[in-house]
Amino acid sequence: MADRIPSHITLAPPLVVDESGMGDLGEDLRELAEVFRPFTVSLLGTGTFRPISPVVFVAVSQGIAQIETLAEGVRKAIGAPDPEFPFHPHVTVAHNVPDEALDTALEDLVDFRCTFDVDAIHLYVDEPDTGWVPTSSFPLG
Repeated sequence: MADRIPSHITLAPPLVVDESGMGDLGEDLRELAEVFRPFTVSLLGTGTFRPISPVVFVAVSQGIAQIETLAEGVRKAIGAPDPEFPFHPHVTVAHNVPDEALDTALEDLVDFRCTFDVDAIHLYVDEPDTGWVPTSSFPLG
């Protein structure tokens, strides 16, 4: 699904929102984003949620507390349900693929390193033909 879902750190699970509620949702996210300051995230190495879930991810090593706080704020602002599992900031790199592919992703990215600044929250809409499309950006600060 990499061609349909851009790289991201999920702050809230996908929600079904009526078209008429999108304006209010955007306003809630804008207000929330104003109280957060930009921050730096570093990714380092890999991890997995196996055997609970067939997922391999790149691990967040810096910015975890800021992401957790931001995610909690987003969930509350938009009325998203609490996560099914404890929130664990990460970037999924393999999901619902054969075990061999999960093993390869886990091993091939073990030395992966990346640092970037987070300066906005982005709202995506899942379009049937193209996948997740960013429709709005809410600057932090």
